[in-house]
Amino acid sequence: MNYYFQLCATARYQERYISFMLEHYKELNLPYPFPVSLSFIASPILMKEDAILFFDSDDEIAGALGFIYGTGDNNYQDTHIVQIQTIFIVEQHRRTRLLLEAIQYLTQFLEQTDKNVTELRFWTPAEDGLRRLCAKLAKREAVMDTALGSIDEYRASLAHWHDYGMRFRHLMYFET
Repeated sequence: MNYYFQLCATARYQERYISFMLEHYKELNLPYPFPVSLSFIASPILMKEDAILFFDSDDEIAGALGFIYGTGDNNYQDTHIVQIQTIFIVEQHRRTRLLLEAIQYLTQFLEQTDKNVTELRFWTPAEDGLRRLCAKLAKREAVMDTALGSIDEYRASLAHWHDYGMRFRHLMYFET
């Protein structure tokens, strides 16, 4: 199946991103109370950061990813760090090339911004299946307990993600 990606640069796509994530809220399996989870889902839009929708060949949303630049610890001034707030792929599109192509798109996008991104960070529920997948992309740095379960923090360099993605067949999404 072929996929394409759309930055949520307009209100129409931002609304579709939020709606898609809320439709799949339970499947996101976020270990936080709803208000905290909503802040993670909405922060890429509310902070005027970036979100990406993944579309299948039928123009249906197959997944989405939202991220922000910087960390709360440094008042979001350390914009060389990207925090992936949420990512979700519809079940029928899992076990396809979609995640790989999304990584390729994301890394190419980040490399062409003026933010000089060097590191990506993300958190997942502390589950063995996710740990196996995430170990391919990043190093687990910490395990934290929340009111609704444990989460793992992962970190990796943008160069590592880019190199990983480019090892496979890929498109060039942005001109250099």
